[in-house]
Amino acid sequence: MTTAAQDWAETTEQALLDEALKLAPVHGWTQRTATLAGAALGMSAGETELLIPHGPADLAALLSRRHDARALAVLGETDAAGLKIRERIRRAAEARLDAAAADEPALRRWMGFLALPRNLVLGGRLSWETADHLWRWAGDTATDENHYTKRALLAGIVSGATAVRLTSGREAALTFVDRRIDNVMSFEKWKGRTTFRPSQWLTGVAERMGNARYGAPAD
Repeated sequence: MTTAAQDWAETTEQALLDEALKLAPVHGWTQRTATLAGAALGMSAGETELLIPHGPADLAALLSRRHDARALAVLGETDAAGLKIRERIRRAAEARLDAAAADEPALRRWMGFLALPRNLVLGGRLSWETADHLWRWAGDTATDENHYTKRALLAGIVSGATAVRLTSGREAALTFVDRRIDNVMSFEKWKGRTTFRPSQWLTGVAERMGNARYGAPAD
């Protein structure tokens, strides 16, 4: 793909996402939303499918990565090296929560979509990507098992806090983050008594997304 074509594809994907965010609160995170978003840009259903062949799944990934980019843009104004590790993780989680705030009407439908069993792997992969971006900003350079455990822990914090924000608001979400940060700070102790199992982590991600859709206590 040429640079011009790639630029066009990326620009059009973002425009499709903008339209989908307007439609999702009414039509859900569905193929219908993807098709209508394309139509709003003057694209046929076939043209839309060529650009986003997986429809709502591709749009879900675009939204998560947009929120990651927003959070990193804000975090880029802060010198992570000047903060204690606890403050870095708190700042990173807060920035990611705020990055998604403008899209809250569609975010609930997005999380409901990712909570469906067929989308479990996608939801887990996007949560992992987010945690990886945030840990890299925080200065993490681990390449052993710590690399994976830290990301699993932070992915759980961010996905859980997002669910809490949708059901109980920003203050409750940040309280949730503050409580859960102890899991990251006591990482070595946690690792010593826990075996990291990807399947359990993915199930936890799906549960938190389901809570955002159907409601659950803040803790």
